Amino acid sequence: MKKVLLLALLSVFSLNIASAQQNDQDAFTPIGKYIQSGDYEKLSAWFADNLELDILGAINNCTRNQAKLIMKNFFTNYTPKKFTIIHKSGKAPMKYAVGSLSAGGEKFRIILFVKTTDNITSVQQLKIERE
Repeated sequence: MKKVLLLALLSVFSLNIASAQQNDQDAFTPIGKYIQSGDYEKLSAWFADNLELDILGAINNCTRNQAKLIMKNFFTNYTPKKFTIIHKSGKAPMKYAVGSLSAGGEKFRIILFVKTTDNITSVQQLKIERE
């Protein structure tokens, strides 16, 4: 009976760890969806309270609200057509992803750095550069 109980507890524990790791990696899925749709409102919900934006070489350390306005301006000038994440890496608590964005007739590379603290994942840095 003790062996069965121990095995049950171990399997539940390992499922919880796998689920937490999967959820951490899955943060890039909704972020990517909002980039592709140009939804700066929903994208900004993922921003840290203060983050670094590097948009086409203009580097800004800004608040979430400032970053939201900067992304609104970018999406207004470059209407997104397609966004694909091409690479993910890193270890908790910091992870990053590199994606390719087709927008406004141009191609851009987007680099996202996210940090997970107390089960909250937020974008710490977002960089957009022309390919």
